Amino acid sequence: MSLADYEVLARLHDTPDHRLRARDLGASLAWEQSRLSHQLARMQRRGLVEREECETDRRGATFRLTPTGRTAIVRAAPSHVEAVRRLVFDALSPQQVTQLAEVTDGLLAHLRDTLRAGGESAPPKVTNHRS
Repeated sequence: MSLADYEVLARLHDTPDHRLRARDLGASLAWEQSRLSHQLARMQRRGLVEREECETDRRGATFRLTPTGRTAIVRAAPSHVEAVRRLVFDALSPQQVTQLAEVTDGLLAHLRDTLRAGGESAPPKVTNHRS
């Protein structure tokens, strides 16, 4: 699975109903609309996601994780988590992990505040996974 596939599937998997509006998904990934559209089209052809019309706005689209997509992310997650742990967290002391979490929390809060002030939709809240 590509990193792009993983990122999209993880975002969808982490929402309560496993779906997001395309614009919110793109904002959470910080991807341009063109990149997101191409990625979602490829994933749709492989049966990982499904496109649905937005119920509240006919101009928008919502993408939902399919059972195939859910199986794919559940299978990929353990090796992804292990790679992040090995490549990032194993190189840090417990104090550095705490510092990294504090810096990340501050940056995410700043980004949410900045986006809200500009009237744009804010990225979803990210849960820090500390080792």
